Amino acid sequence: MEPQLSHQVTDSVATVVIRHPAKRNAMTAAMWRALPPLLDTLAADPGVRALVLTGEGATFCAGADISTLQGSPQEAQTLAVAAEEALAAFPKPTLAAIRGHCVGGGSQLAAACDLRLAEEGALFGVTPAKLGIVYPSSSTRRLVSLVGPATAKYLLFSGELIDTGRALRAGLVDEVLPEGELDKRVAELTRVLVSRSQLTQAAAKEFANGRTDRDEHWTRQARGSGDTAEGVAAFLERRPPHFTWSVPSAG
Repeated sequence: MEPQLSHQVTDSVATVVIRHPAKRNAMTAAMWRALPPLLDTLAADPGVRALVLTGEGATFCAGADISTLQGSPQEAQTLAVAAEEALAAFPKPTLAAIRGHCVGGGSQLAAACDLRLAEEGALFGVTPAKLGIVYPSSSTRRLVSLVGPATAKYLLFSGELIDTGRALRAGLVDEVLPEGELDKRVAELTRVLVSRSQLTQAAAKEFANGRTDRDEHWTRQARGSGDTAEGVAAFLERRPPHFTWSVPSAG
């Protein structure tokens, strides 16, 4: 099978699958390039309310395909950072569903998601020190924001892999599931996410990511959305709310 990213949308959840089984789903240059426009398309789709990123089979992503680094390591890193930033900027909730190896560029992508759920036995590593690569400043800051400076330094200095127990304690993952339970939990959580107010989620995502100049914008959005009135009415009437605000298309 040719290395590729595939996707499908089911019940308002877009699932993007990293497919490169010959190399444990390592990302090629073409795959890095393909991710930002794919995310743009899914972000603009009003039928998509959440996104799941995962790997085909028993592994998430073993990083960048090392053969792509032989020509221009700087270009390969630029492509990876562009893909990571596009994922971090996706305006709807994102979740990484992780099995097996989540290493190097795989960890970059997982860290760029809002939430990370892992199956017991997954392994995590940030490995540029094994290749003599300077890890990007933006990726380093994102890692530090998740796990703190001490654990980030351990991962970056050593390139060692850590297990799900340590990843959970460090804050690199949000939940660890027993073998065979990951898909069920991901489906359960995404059902919750798509039922909630996109207005709340979009504003919270910006604020949590450090945006400090949009309070007025979100106040206006809330005032005109009808979501608050609907949420209160649904609560009082003991029924599920039907929120109607959606993320505006960038176009």
